[in-house]
Amino acid sequence: MESLESRADALMDGLRADLERLTAIPSIAFPGYDPEPVEEAHDLIASLLRDAGVPTVERIDLPDTAPVIYGEIPPPEPDAPTVLLYAHYDVQPPGAPTLWLSPPFEPTPVPGGLRARGVADDKSNVVALLGMLRLYGGRPPVGIKLVIEGQEEYGSAFDDYPPSDPGRFACDAMVIADLGNLRPGTPTLTTGLRGACEVTVEVRTLAEPRHSGEFGGAAPDALLVLLRALATLHDANGDVAVPVLRRDPWDGTTYTEEEFRELAAVLEDVPLMGTGSLGERLWSGPAITVIGLDAPSVEHAASAVVPYARAKLNLRFHPHQDPIEARAALVAHLRAQRPFGVTLKVTPGDTGPGFEARTGGPAHRAALTALKEAWGTEASYVATGGSIPLVNGLSKAAPGAEVLLFGAQDSMCNLHAPNERVLLSELRNTVVAMAAFVREYAADHRAAGAAG
Repeated sequence: MESLESRADALMDGLRADLERLTAIPSIAFPGYDPEPVEEAHDLIASLLRDAGVPTVERIDLPDTAPVIYGEIPPPEPDAPTVLLYAHYDVQPPGAPTLWLSPPFEPTPVPGGLRARGVADDKSNVVALLGMLRLYGGRPPVGIKLVIEGQEEYGSAFDDYPPSDPGRFACDAMVIADLGNLRPGTPTLTTGLRGACEVTVEVRTLAEPRHSGEFGGAAPDALLVLLRALATLHDANGDVAVPVLRRDPWDGTTYTEEEFRELAAVLEDVPLMGTGSLGERLWSGPAITVIGLDAPSVEHAASAVVPYARAKLNLRFHPHQDPIEARAALVAHLRAQRPFGVTLKVTPGDTGPGFEARTGGPAHRAALTALKEAWGTEASYVATGGSIPLVNGLSKAAPGAEVLLFGAQDSMCNLHAPNERVLLSELRNTVVAMAAFVREYAADHRAAGAAG
């Protein structure tokens, strides 16, 4: 029988062509953008799935939400397991066109791959799912449920929908294909996602600006007050100093410091923040980032005491920590501050839980075998500071299902950044891994049934 690798190789020209067609569509599901390209991408994928042999392809419409593609292939035999496969077809806005080496929605060849907005995140994984289905001629050895979302990047009503319709999402295992490898050529399972919340801090000290020469030194400067409060969030080493926020050792794989400095574009001679392993700082510990600041700009600065300043903070927290507890810890810490005797106004914002996948089950074992078959080396374990809100909703709908997170992206693909790219070798290997996973998982399920 022809190997999975050779069958995947035979599909690659067609998969590349479909990826180019899909990434040429600017399917940005953010407010203010034309919704027609989102509909166009939806229709193209639905058509490709039908052509790949998916007998049931439906559209889920929810309020203020781009359409979700739902598909089903029944199990080939009554006792075969069912696997849910997830990806999304919407993309981030491209940002400043001048930062791109080629137009963001014109797929452009690069060494070993393609460059375009969304080509890695997450249209490569949509095409990888399609490749697995084609490899089996639409008849994989497991039942399949497909969930291809159209508004993941912005968030939508679909995040909380699956628990309201658990029968539709019932499965034995799910593959969340919105991730990828730590580095190209290193097969990687992501086992944890940090939670996230936002908090706003405001300071108002004067009714209006006052001359800095006449009033500075006694009149309370709102910006100085705010900066003093923000400085309490970290210690002298750059570690988060807010009590209660959980931090555990990280025992999986992580970046080298050189890799991380390159990925984060850290300037030469600028030290990294914090202490301990990069895994702790990035994945199993908290991070607090000032993501916005309202204050007079340098270009338009006047010689006046600043009466008002505001900052927006983003907190990432341990996958196991309760999101309400984590947000409350940050809010309590800030409310306890009285810089120069001034009270801060602290407003909690949205929060979302982290996630940690169970390991050691039959789907996990099948995934390890599949990843090794596809890449020729043992899989590594990582977590991510990013969040995928739908994972928790799907897990609530199918609480007994094992959750696996892997895909065709890699940490160096510039997702959400200019010049995003995907390597075709990673796409090809992901097709092989997905095909090997369903084969191994079906075989394990049959063996378990025979033994029972």
